[in-house]
Amino acid sequence: MLAAIDAGSNTLRLLLGKVQNGMVAPLLYERRICRLAGGFKNEEGLSPEAMERTLFAFQEFAKICAMNHVKKVRAVGTAAFRQAINGEKFVSEVCSKTQLPLYVISGEEEAETMTAGVLSALDPIPDNALIIDIGGGSTEFVLCAKQKILWVRSLSLGVVRLIEGHESPESRQHFITQTLAQLNVELERVCLSNNVDVGSVALVGTAGTVTTLAALDQQMTEYNWRQINNYVMPLSKVQHWQELLAPLTPLERESLPGMEAGRGDLILAGIEIILGVMKLQNNASLTVSDFGILEGLLLSLESSE
Repeated sequence: MLAAIDAGSNTLRLLLGKVQNGMVAPLLYERRICRLAGGFKNEEGLSPEAMERTLFAFQEFAKICAMNHVKKVRAVGTAAFRQAINGEKFVSEVCSKTQLPLYVISGEEEAETMTAGVLSALDPIPDNALIIDIGGGSTEFVLCAKQKILWVRSLSLGVVRLIEGHESPESRQHFITQTLAQLNVELERVCLSNNVDVGSVALVGTAGTVTTLAALDQQMTEYNWRQINNYVMPLSKVQHWQELLAPLTPLERESLPGMEAGRGDLILAGIEIILGVMKLQNNASLTVSDFGILEGLLLSLESSE
């Protein structure tokens, strides 16, 4: 039994599973919305309350691993740990109190690991794909051609940071639009230098915002990853959900079938990122992957044996 833990800026997630013939077989999945990046301050880093919530969840996950006789664990911290002045200190505390081998990975390694997980779930795999992983503290962008990574970028477009760092939706939207416009210039340059037709690049999304949209669109009362993988959302559907969710309160959003508790105030920022990318790239649809960094971590554990 293998275990992967992803300590994100909004959610702490655990996956127990096996890898068979290069394919991930998930056996147990747990998640806790800890909002580690909540209350983040540049001069102080992670807040005491956020670290307490997250440490408690790590301790829960350590017990689950022990109960299931896990052979190998890979636990990683991402944007919130990278950006916090006290991130390494918190890593040491988690390791000493849980005995979990937590370490912080770069945005580029995060993107590459996520890509391995996403590609293992896609059917069919597009010849050219732009994969976006929208997290709480950052968003990763990966351009792939024939399953080979051509270009990776990690940007400070995390939904928690966007919601807490901007006073108004207009300010947030302006920042997203500017950031994505700059990204698009670089992406087009990379496509040109690699003889990749920009118009042929399929858009693939993973992580909480994207999978929640797919669950909402299917009105899921019980989350089913098999129905999420390879689910296709046209641009019109994404716009529909933006219009439907915008006037609602966070609690009203969380009452809808498919919406995860704790995501009601974050979902719009994530949708704004998705729509921004779709419009810049003239993508008519978004393919959804439930698989991502967790599955990539399991694959890396298997390959290291």
